[in-house]
Amino acid sequence: MKISDKVDRLDVKDKLNGSTRYIEDMRFENLHFARTLRSEIAKGKIDSITFPDDREGIWIVDASDILHKNEVAMILNDMPVFAESEVNYIGEPIALIVAKDKDRIVSFMKEIKVEYVEEEAVLDISDSEAKIFTEQSFSLGDIDSLEYDEVFSQEYESAYQEQLYMEKQGVVGVSDNGGAVVYGSMQCPYYVLNALKHAIDTENVRVIQSPTGGAFGGKEEYPSLIAIQIAVAAMKVGAPVRLVFDRREDILVTTKRHPSKSRIDTYLKNKKIVGMKFDISLDAGPYLGLSDVVLQRSILTMTGCYGFENIEVRGKTIKTNNVFTGAFRGFGAPQSMYALELHMNQLARYLEFDPIDFRKEYFVSRGDKTSTGGIFNEDIYLNEMVEKLKRMTDYYNLDKDKNVGYGFAFIPHGGGFTGDGEASHIKAEVHLKKLSNGDVMILVASVEMGQGAITALSKIVASALDYPIERIHYHTPDTKYVPDSGPTVASRTTMVVGGLLYKAALKMKNRLQEKGEVLIKEHFKQPEDLVWNQEELRGNAYLVYSWACVMAKVEMDPVTYEISCSDIYGVYDVGVPIDERMFLGQIHGGVVQGLGYGMLENMESKDGKIQQNSFSSYVIPTICDVPKIHSDWILNRYIDGPFGAKAVGELTLVGVAPAIASAIEDIVRKNINSIPVTPEKIMEVLNED
Repeated sequence: MKISDKVDRLDVKDKLNGSTRYIEDMRFENLHFARTLRSEIAKGKIDSITFPDDREGIWIVDASDILHKNEVAMILNDMPVFAESEVNYIGEPIALIVAKDKDRIVSFMKEIKVEYVEEEAVLDISDSEAKIFTEQSFSLGDIDSLEYDEVFSQEYESAYQEQLYMEKQGVVGVSDNGGAVVYGSMQCPYYVLNALKHAIDTENVRVIQSPTGGAFGGKEEYPSLIAIQIAVAAMKVGAPVRLVFDRREDILVTTKRHPSKSRIDTYLKNKKIVGMKFDISLDAGPYLGLSDVVLQRSILTMTGCYGFENIEVRGKTIKTNNVFTGAFRGFGAPQSMYALELHMNQLARYLEFDPIDFRKEYFVSRGDKTSTGGIFNEDIYLNEMVEKLKRMTDYYNLDKDKNVGYGFAFIPHGGGFTGDGEASHIKAEVHLKKLSNGDVMILVASVEMGQGAITALSKIVASALDYPIERIHYHTPDTKYVPDSGPTVASRTTMVVGGLLYKAALKMKNRLQEKGEVLIKEHFKQPEDLVWNQEELRGNAYLVYSWACVMAKVEMDPVTYEISCSDIYGVYDVGVPIDERMFLGQIHGGVVQGLGYGMLENMESKDGKIQQNSFSSYVIPTICDVPKIHSDWILNRYIDGPFGAKAVGELTLVGVAPAIASAIEDIVRKNINSIPVTPEKIMEVLNED
């Protein structure tokens, strides 16, 4: 059997028959429940809090119960676990109200009165009062000395996007010998563990990932906040405490994709690009969280599949009093790639060039410099992918109906953490254990959250060992037993963690006949050809790139301006797919999520409060909106990937929104520089003088 051949997912049976136990299904003796008291204003001082006199059976857990530091350990550690004297966004947690009776909590909370001294909030990143959290920049060549004929300049905006995972945020805390055990729906058990240690100041903490019903980045950093809250609650109450959000609460107060504003200035001479300036700003909300890392990926991706000799790239995270933003599939690339690829389509139309042929002149290839002065060390087959896309779409015979449009996007996606992050910060470790009965146990912190991690990693180990996959077992990520193999983010699970397991399995293969248990440990080592300077953002920004060529076909109702996307075509280079069926699943899921980002998922904040907080008001694609998805790929083996695999999970989303937006512009023949592109925006543009 080839590694790409499809197998049944190892977790599918239990999920289909309902025996999988998610956090709300788990049973704990003497379980108590918690609900969060939250700020009702965007910015201000807490003047007073009045609780009801009758507190029988009620515990109030707040900042005074934090045993060490009332802060969530991330980058700046600037976000409090509980607000103390001030609040900085609507929904900021002030306290947990805990009881054994849910109705008692609800009635008690109705009687709580919080008095505020309200202050002026910053709600727009263009506000002159807005503060810059962080700035990053790099350049190549000398853009100030360019000779050019004209400058083509455009500004772009993208809005919030909600992860809308099926299972809501949820954690359970259990008191344990002066410390705590936290169970939760999460992506990064060791992020949570480190945050707990920082806030509680004890090594006696343990984190166990419960089956996780979707995440898309929304359960990367946020569970650290609620895990600390629930741990101190369990320690105070002396009993297990569960905190599970309802859907409206989950949408209103958890992290979103960053809204962005971008500007691109393209310098043209003789109708050729001789230089580009890029500038992007992200709305971080009141706390930095992971926003600076999101910004870094956003700007490192900013030049896309193209090699420009002269560039200047700048990015900023802006502090506001909107809900704080964070990780979301693509991690900054959807914002920057939307701006760049829409810009490239607009340039082609402005210069009267074919949108594909125009791009081909600037495609990068092996040996070229990256935008940060590194070298593309791998084979790049963008031209071959383009030809495959043309054949797939019958490009030269496309329907020319005036209400039908076509748009394109050409996307790179760097696998793993940026720069030397994998070696310097993550330092992944994996364990592979042969049990006494000959079965093999995978011990990693990578979590299954619907994407197929259990199956992919088990398949890599089984194939490397030439062993039946039924004899490979995946230990639940539990920080008491599994090493820190890094977070389940950045499209790194198969490529990085799977790569380490592959190496461990090759070492294990010669020891399968040994009696008793055998433990193999493997650690990540930086490839010798990858050199990175984090201070200057110079060198090879990623281990390797995956690539996508996307075309969208859309149709517009000339009366209502309603848009339907009938077809999405994609050609991908992800090295060697570990399982073709799971790869198709990633394509289909990415396309649908990108479709929502580009034309349907309209989420707005008014006076600091998210206005869409339910399935009825926040519109996501349904089965009726899903286009025909046409997929193909090329095999381009990555020497350091398991069986040649590269990153997959985020790539398939990023190109969809700019392709759809460009296809709409192909119909209206005007620029529409913000997403989602709704009928209202189309009408507004068409009615402009």
